[in-house]
Amino acid sequence: MPVKGAWAPDRRDMVWIDCNPQAGREMRDVHPFLVLSPRAFNERTGIVIGLPMTTAISNENNPFAVKYNGPGQKVSYILSHQPKSYDWRSRAAKPHPWKQVPEDVFASSCERLNQIIDIGM
Repeated sequence: MPVKGAWAPDRRDMVWIDCNPQAGREMRDVHPFLVLSPRAFNERTGIVIGLPMTTAISNENNPFAVKYNGPGQKVSYILSHQPKSYDWRSRAAKPHPWKQVPEDVFASSCERLNQIIDIGM
């Protein structure tokens, strides 16, 4: 049962999450993660839905990676082609120091994901 007032990830938040165990081409270890699901869902279910992030420069030409220049112009890539759901409590998710991505970066990430899954009815 969620604890009222306790921290829970919210939409647009960046969190640190442990991606292990991984398989195949999935990311491994602890990475930033862009939260797509709303806090009410995350808090109630203990699950968070989102997109992993990386600083790997190999994503510069990836058509599904959204480039994000974070604080200090640190470049990160949001991998819109790898949506994930994780048990954020079991994986010890923690707030990222960058807090949230800007609304336009979040919208671009969602648009790229929608190009793949075409959820618009």
